[in-house]
Amino acid sequence: MKRRSWLALAALAASTITAPVAFAQAKDIKIAHIYSRTGPLEAYGKQTQAGLLLGLEYATNGTMAVNGRKIVIIEKDDQGKPDLGKSLLAASYADDKVDLAMGPTSSGVALAMLPVAEEYKKVLLVEPAVADSITGEKWNRYIFRTGRSSSQDAISNAVTVDQPGTLVATLAQDYAFGRDGVRAFKDALKKAKVSHEEYLPPTTTDFTAGFQRIVDNLKDKPGRKVIFVIWAGANPPFAKLADLDLKKRYGIEVATGGNILPAMVPYNNFPGMEGASYYYFGFSKNPANLWLVTNHYSRFKTPPDFFTAGGFSAAMAIVSALKKTNGDTGTEKLISAMEGMSFETPKGMMTFRKEDHQAMQSMYHFRVAPGARPGAMADLHLVKEIKPNEMEVPIRNGRK
Repeated sequence: MKRRSWLALAALAASTITAPVAFAQAKDIKIAHIYSRTGPLEAYGKQTQAGLLLGLEYATNGTMAVNGRKIVIIEKDDQGKPDLGKSLLAASYADDKVDLAMGPTSSGVALAMLPVAEEYKKVLLVEPAVADSITGEKWNRYIFRTGRSSSQDAISNAVTVDQPGTLVATLAQDYAFGRDGVRAFKDALKKAKVSHEEYLPPTTTDFTAGFQRIVDNLKDKPGRKVIFVIWAGANPPFAKLADLDLKKRYGIEVATGGNILPAMVPYNNFPGMEGASYYYFGFSKNPANLWLVTNHYSRFKTPPDFFTAGGFSAAMAIVSALKKTNGDTGTEKLISAMEGMSFETPKGMMTFRKEDHQAMQSMYHFRVAPGARPGAMADLHLVKEIKPNEMEVPIRNGRK
């Protein structure tokens, strides 16, 4: 009898001790990553996803958890389609009950998604969509962006062409990314003048008519003449521009910003060409980038690319915010933590500007090596790291 009573008491004690532990187990932190796993920007999207996972690993010291809460990534493919991205984000908030979302790859998709974040009052961390309007006139308080903006691209790239007597023709894709990019580039120029703007369909493969209009505009003009290219995704125009040998024939130079490594292979056909890039694996020497480069080489046998660094930076922003809130994923707690927050990335320190939640960050002025070998990986040399405080990035959302 005594034995039975003791066993019953022991069982009761055990249940009393273990029940609160089970009850107190923290819920997973669920994050939706909506990106172009397929579609025209597939290469960008896949790099972002790889960088996100590597960044979470680095920022959590391999635990993939913050304050005892496991981080779970729910992947969704928007295929580069605005309507699909919009519906996927709504389903993530409403059905999957995610705590926050990240993405997308395309600026057009991002603009469709912004009102959804506001409707559900949930944070959307934009990476890598670039259009200024995302943190400009279409912005709302639930939007943060680690990716660079069109203005940051433009201001840093203007350094390379903004000289008296320079005429510039722009070549860009005819959607938010291209048009916002050209607008920001024109705003950034103080000495050079834009004499022609050429917009082509995002997926075009025939540049003949567009090239001809640009050449006709520039070829007989005096002074320095430059074609500035703003292009994303498949079929970049650089190899075809190289075939035209415009500098030899008409004295027309080509300039552009950074891109993914495969897209920059034709840059070697323009030795001495200058531009500015969001990221290039050899430029940063901070601990986060050294870890990224080492581990990416080890696992994928290639250096990390442009958008890999972006995904990594987004992960570090997320983990930094969660550490500040002690793992609390309440929207207002996250917004309070993230506004003005500084955090480490493979590019060094970034800071979310309070006014529009755009990450202030360095850009990299590069030069293609004079002896660059056509067909090889782009041989970029760092001219200068352009620090955030050296760029007067306008606040375009009207919030002061």
